Amino acid sequence: MSISKFSKKYAKLLETDVIVIGSGTAGSTAAIAAARQGVDVVLVERFGYLGGISTSVLDTFYGFYTPGNEPRKVVGGIPDEIVIRLQKKGAMITRPNTYGAGLGITYDPETLKIVWDELICDANVRVLFHTLFLDVLMEEDRCEGVLVATKSGIKKILAPIVIDASGDGDVAYKAGAQYEDWRAVPVQSLTTTFRLINVDWERASKVTKEELWQQMRESSEKGEYNLPRKEGSLHITPFQGVIATNMVRVYVEDPTDPFQLSNAEIEGRKQAIEYYRFLKEKIPGYENAILINFSTYIGVRESRRIIGEYWLTRDDVLGAHKFEDTIAVCGAPIEDHRKGSTTRWEYVPNGAVYGIPYRCLIPKSISGILIAGRCVSASHDAHASLRSMGQCMAMGQAAGIAAAICRQSKIMPKEINVKELQKKLIDLGAILD
Repeated sequence: MSISKFSKKYAKLLETDVIVIGSGTAGSTAAIAAARQGVDVVLVERFGYLGGISTSVLDTFYGFYTPGNEPRKVVGGIPDEIVIRLQKKGAMITRPNTYGAGLGITYDPETLKIVWDELICDANVRVLFHTLFLDVLMEEDRCEGVLVATKSGIKKILAPIVIDASGDGDVAYKAGAQYEDWRAVPVQSLTTTFRLINVDWERASKVTKEELWQQMRESSEKGEYNLPRKEGSLHITPFQGVIATNMVRVYVEDPTDPFQLSNAEIEGRKQAIEYYRFLKEKIPGYENAILINFSTYIGVRESRRIIGEYWLTRDDVLGAHKFEDTIAVCGAPIEDHRKGSTTRWEYVPNGAVYGIPYRCLIPKSISGILIAGRCVSASHDAHASLRSMGQCMAMGQAAGIAAAICRQSKIMPKEINVKELQKKLIDLGAILD
């Protein structure tokens, strides 16, 4: 029996213009963008704070700048406001990426939670924390709302437009959208990040990344430590003596399988402790380091990639292709955290960018849904480039404006005049070339 046929047993929680599922960088930006256009927006989040990966796992926005000798800023609009607010609070710095992937904007995740709160509240977005998306309400191939689990039970929320910013493409998947089978192209590995305090960075910074990685390999070969990834990064934060890491590598076949994902959480923390022990015992400057926190949950780089009206490819990325319906641009390299001890990097031509088409935000054969963030329509290799948080914000911004246009004009996402969408994005400060 379809969910729409028995949804009558559940009480309507509310009715709105636009529903956003997931409050990560894509979802929060989408909600802000849509609400500022004058439509009523409800943002559904399973935790008690906004930001998703940006406040739970990572502390750096990548994708804002192109790599190369002369970094060029390629993300603008609402993302700029986020960075400015962090800067005013003394909670961000700009630093080079360890692998030459462009400048990164490193921030304090706890301060970012407050910034997201401020922007969401200023835009009058209605937020539902501690609320879990369960299923879609469909009328043939058109989504009319969602079922959610709240503290007061299962409820339904009705809206003509739903933005899927769940990361895993949960909404589009439940609506029947297709996604690429990851048994043919394995997904990227998962990562538990951790932060250290009491690090003597003056001494630690003298250890080059090549020396660090060599020590990892030698220590692993001697059997002193179990370090699945023989590379990884350590970087400064806005606060003296506080160092953030990205070293753990956990591989699972299916990140949406609850047992595999649960085991990955345990394995991620186990590995983090081992990398911490390695740093304290082998790397100068870390002798007195103290591990103060793990990421709130393990970071999933890739799961369902929904097949949309356009499928962005490796050739599009490395060929720096542009599109008539571009709604965001990216110059980030293909960064494939594949199974094994190393990472594969392939770079867009120096200083060049490629376009992300609006069609990548529209699931094929489904109406009433827009997708934004890492579930976007892209091949494994293309996804390994455009999944940076800068591009997720840019895609969310576009999805939010598109959703507002749909609601105000009473049309579906496929019917949008893309030129109108692009003009609104440019007026907002987005960069499309």
